[in-house]
Amino acid sequence: MTPVPSGEGDPLDEGAQPPLDGFRQELLARVRAVDLFVLCAVPAVLVAVFALPEATRRSLAFAYTDPTPWTAFTAHYVHLGTGHLAGNLVGYGLLASVGYALAVLSGQRRFFLTALATFLLAFPFVLSALNLAVPRNAVGFGFSGINMALAGLLPLLLWAYARDRFFPAVSSRSLPAVFFLLAGWITLLALPVSTDDLGLAGFGVAATGLVTGVAYALRTGNWLRRPVRERIRTVTSQEGYGDLLVIGAVLLVGYPVVGFPTDPTGSGSVVNLYVHLLGFCLAFIATFILLVSDVIDE
Repeated sequence: MTPVPSGEGDPLDEGAQPPLDGFRQELLARVRAVDLFVLCAVPAVLVAVFALPEATRRSLAFAYTDPTPWTAFTAHYVHLGTGHLAGNLVGYGLLASVGYALAVLSGQRRFFLTALATFLLAFPFVLSALNLAVPRNAVGFGFSGINMALAGLLPLLLWAYARDRFFPAVSSRSLPAVFFLLAGWITLLALPVSTDDLGLAGFGVAATGLVTGVAYALRTGNWLRRPVRERIRTVTSQEGYGDLLVIGAVLLVGYPVVGFPTDPTGSGSVVNLYVHLLGFCLAFIATFILLVSDVIDE
């Protein structure tokens, strides 16, 4: 892992930025075949499980009234409908590919793969166990909780990439501000905003998260005091590299719209907003601790 800079720094020399061909060449040079195999193995497993008979897939789902360690794990790889599977495959494709590109170009490949392995192997047990805190006669299944964990990892990969490529002065102390801002955004999406008690509570939680995030960013983000036009020019001057940063930022803000729909009810099923929130928050907190503690050395 690249050491975290603690002081001030200057942006990269804009006059010496590599062209788009340089971006493509560097990305291809850093990508490893074994990494692509691991990334592609996940959708292959999801499709293979979906090819099983429906009765078998239902037996692999997590029944809250009859939980087992086996189904606690397998449920996160089970889908009963084509639309549900397709949505999770698209979400995984976007989050994993953009996250991997950010990681390899910022020297965080091992960090990304360690986080991915944790999400795939350990998070199913954790998310299923925490789901039992809300008793109900239902079954849980689907990969979306792990997708939301990848979304929780994305802010840290964006930070590492932005620090490495554009703003060396940006400190990891700014990351909690991003978490609070995203938590407020998610609350606005997930909870209704109205004049009744639940609506007011949702608005209050969202406002608290957004205000806390802005205040924290202003307090810790000295690099933000640079003129906005200068920051934009620093990003846009690096063709390819700047595009990836923008794509990652749009995905970071846009994916919660999919993960936390205004109406979570569907045809015979309900989107588990609770497990989505758990996946996002646990992933951010765990990987933040891992990143700033400098446990993984690239």
